[in-house]
Amino acid sequence: MNITKKSLLGRIWFNRQVYLLLLPGVLFYFLFCYVPMAGLQLAFKQFNARLGIWGSRWVGMLNYTYVLRDPVFWRAFRNTIIISLERILFQFPVPVILALLINELNSRRYKRVLQTIYTFPNFLSWVIISGIMFNLFEATGLVNSILGMFGFESFPFLTSTKLIRPLLYITENWKSAGWAAIIYLAAISGIEMEQYESAIIDGTSRLQRMLFITLPGIQGTIIVMFILSMGNIMNAGFDQVFNLTNAVVQDRIDILDVYIYRITFQGNTDFGFSTAISLMKAVINFTFLLSANQISKLITKTGIFS
Repeated sequence: MNITKKSLLGRIWFNRQVYLLLLPGVLFYFLFCYVPMAGLQLAFKQFNARLGIWGSRWVGMLNYTYVLRDPVFWRAFRNTIIISLERILFQFPVPVILALLINELNSRRYKRVLQTIYTFPNFLSWVIISGIMFNLFEATGLVNSILGMFGFESFPFLTSTKLIRPLLYITENWKSAGWAAIIYLAAISGIEMEQYESAIIDGTSRLQRMLFITLPGIQGTIIVMFILSMGNIMNAGFDQVFNLTNAVVQDRIDILDVYIYRITFQGNTDFGFSTAISLMKAVINFTFLLSANQISKLITKTGIFS
């Protein structure tokens, strides 16, 4: 036992520079991800600011009883599931396609320019993007002004219950597709060039090489990213929805994160109620993550857990 301990301590000391580099990241996750988990007990308490988290009265599942009785919760829950699934359908493939198309460009300089252009919107906040959207698509915005010049009536883009969800997906693709494509471009760079050279000798077209070499070569990355997306299904994009929502379309895009925000910071603050919903979200996300991983392992033999 002592020999094992000495051996372990010896290995740690031998690799002390590596552990020293890891230390800030480990401390960050411990302090800001694990320590705050103690506050999850609020989901089972009636919070009293004077008594604090530990001193507040334990009420068991009472908060969940209130949650499940609230019709606004069920509306937000339904919208969250629908919007998240539609995001996977309309947003998940876009970075993959973009990475495949950029990879087919012959000019390296042109590739870098396009990557920079497509990546830049990711660094804009949703406050800025929502301001751009309002200036473009509101009743007196640029688009409606152009329509008016040609004799068309103005269209309520941002207050259309049918159009608001597609606008969410389009703007999210514009903002984040370029950044997400970097992961797939990195995976593509790891494919052996000998496969392409052999395929060229065999007379394959660029499309065939893309479909039968590049795409299978990044299949593992695509599967892992898809599993992680399924594990994030209860997070439907708070920043975007919060900045683009209005009273007219609220029924269509009111999601759980916005619902939690209203409960926590507007009206009668109830931290126990909002924590109960947050914990429920985390459990559902974890369930989806494990389920997607298990299904992936059964079908493709690839997953994020061994």
